[in-house]
Amino acid sequence: MRAISGADELGLFSRLPYVLNRELADDLAAGRRRPEWMWVVLRDGELVARLAWWARAAGDAPMFLDILDLAEGEDAGTGVRLLETAGAAVLPEGTRRPGYTRFVPPDWREDAAVRPGVEDRMGIVERTGGRLFVERLRLEWRRGTPVPEPSGRLAFREVRDRAELVGLMTQVLDGTLDAHSRDDLTRMTAAQAAEQQYDDELERYASPRAWWRVATLPDSGEPVGFVIPARNAYNPIIAYIAVLPAHRGKGYIDEVLAEGTRVLADQDEQDVPRIRASTDLGNVPMAKAFERAGYVNFERQIDMTWA
Repeated sequence: MRAISGADELGLFSRLPYVLNRELADDLAAGRRRPEWMWVVLRDGELVARLAWWARAAGDAPMFLDILDLAEGEDAGTGVRLLETAGAAVLPEGTRRPGYTRFVPPDWREDAAVRPGVEDRMGIVERTGGRLFVERLRLEWRRGTPVPEPSGRLAFREVRDRAELVGLMTQVLDGTLDAHSRDDLTRMTAAQAAEQQYDDELERYASPRAWWRVATLPDSGEPVGFVIPARNAYNPIIAYIAVLPAHRGKGYIDEVLAEGTRVLADQDEQDVPRIRASTDLGNVPMAKAFERAGYVNFERQIDMTWA
């Protein structure tokens, strides 16, 4: 039971299948992963378990535990011991343990070949004190999917500056259905949560700020909502989308999402072959908006957390 030595052991680490295997080399080169964060359990030279943490950027602390795998037939106790041993070696004592996240098929509960493995991993986390936090829909718009033309109900302009966007983000946290945002609000004010998300996430996107849009009423210029099209290290994305509380329930979300999709779809096809987004399974209004816009649910995401 040990960390890998470096990129030369990625072949060993990748012997257990998972969708993230294809990203490991780039993540390691970019510093989003480190060899000391990638652990394996070997028995007679065979890989029987592994785990890895991920960070948003080089130099950051681990943000998620996003790989946790056992070989077929391996006892879950091996996973528990690996998680405890690696965690003690990697994570500073007294700090909050990063959450666990896992990508699964959209019908994972109905798939008898997939469900046991998902539940086994969740059980390992639960045995170390974790619990289910939220299940999310992973969504994708694909080239060729129609994008509605602007209806004229809303006008769109670029975001003026950080202060304006943080102010709008603060407002939309009132009544939010997003589980992560609701959790943030148990520990900080809405303004603090908005500032933290801007600085830790939005500010870091290297894609143009000119893509960011504020939706307004055409006559008065009053803000109605906003959308943040961006590109992360892997895909073009809808990073954030919201309608202000005073304007909810009027169908504006469809037009705000269409504008964000248009911004990305207007880029070169080679640069934007698809657009990714996600929303909580329980955020039904947002999920329905993405469905109406032609986004398909290609995966789900299990998020678990430790106290």
